Amino acid sequence: MVDALGAGKALVTGGAGFIGSHLVDRLVDQGWQVTVVDDLSSGRLAWIKDHVESGRVAFDRCDINDEAPLREAMGGCDIVFHLAADAVIRGGFSSASRRYSPVKNNILGTYRVLEAMKESSCRSVAFASSSVVYGQADVVPTPESYGPLKPISLYGASKLSGEALVTAYAHGFGYRYWIYRFANVIGIRSGQGVVFDFVNKLQRDPRELVILGDGRQRKSYLHVDDCIGAILHSIGACEDEILNLGTPTAVDVNAVAGFVEEEMGLDRVRHTYTGGRQGWKGDLPETQLDLGRITGLGWSPEMDSEAAVRRATREIRADM
Repeated sequence: MVDALGAGKALVTGGAGFIGSHLVDRLVDQGWQVTVVDDLSSGRLAWIKDHVESGRVAFDRCDINDEAPLREAMGGCDIVFHLAADAVIRGGFSSASRRYSPVKNNILGTYRVLEAMKESSCRSVAFASSSVVYGQADVVPTPESYGPLKPISLYGASKLSGEALVTAYAHGFGYRYWIYRFANVIGIRSGQGVVFDFVNKLQRDPRELVILGDGRQRKSYLHVDDCIGAILHSIGACEDEILNLGTPTAVDVNAVAGFVEEEMGLDRVRHTYTGGRQGWKGDLPETQLDLGRITGLGWSPEMDSEAAVRRATREIRADM
């Protein structure tokens, strides 16, 4: 197994993004040599700039679909943390170019990463998937064994395709893999999602908050620090696994609004709703993950969903 604490060499695709940059921070702290590949379409070089300037991180600005630089970046790596993706769940059904984006970046991009591994000595891949691959599950909390998987967003479909590519390449070429089905990951550097959306809206108008859907959508929220901790714990504890990463609690969107408002010192905020059980086409009204597999490996989150939302609110406000 890959040593989660040792001085290995890692490639992080999307390493200048929200989750990726936090992973890079932790890897550097633990003594890893890190190469980051990111096209900066959503990430920021500023988030890893100190590591690059110190020489602990090599940065290559390129698209993961650019085969030559990707193969070069892969050289000498012990593991690839594949986080680069079109991470926008909302939207995509009305625009042909938007529909193609998760195909290009998530499906074909994952294929390019796995192909590049064939031409290198790297045989370990940790893949960032999502809980949205389950679709509208009949079993909640949902275990990794649940099926059939019927995603209802293009993002979910692309992540499920990526999982299939990873397991097929692992079988065909002897790769070791870890597939992570994330709950809603929140925290500083996040530029989307309900917590960021609410903080942004209330900064502009502290008297009224527009909530997508009916506010009863019930979900689990995982702080990015806990997310990274689970990833690095698991690569030293197992291999060839699909793992749910989340919290044992779920809260509805109305509760999230209340937590955000309390952290911002606001009261008597007027809520208006766009209506419907879904906030948008492709939204899941309820998601909560069964964490038995990851907790069985000795990991559990430090924050439940409420604590994660409150901390993320404080971090996002300070960052703004």
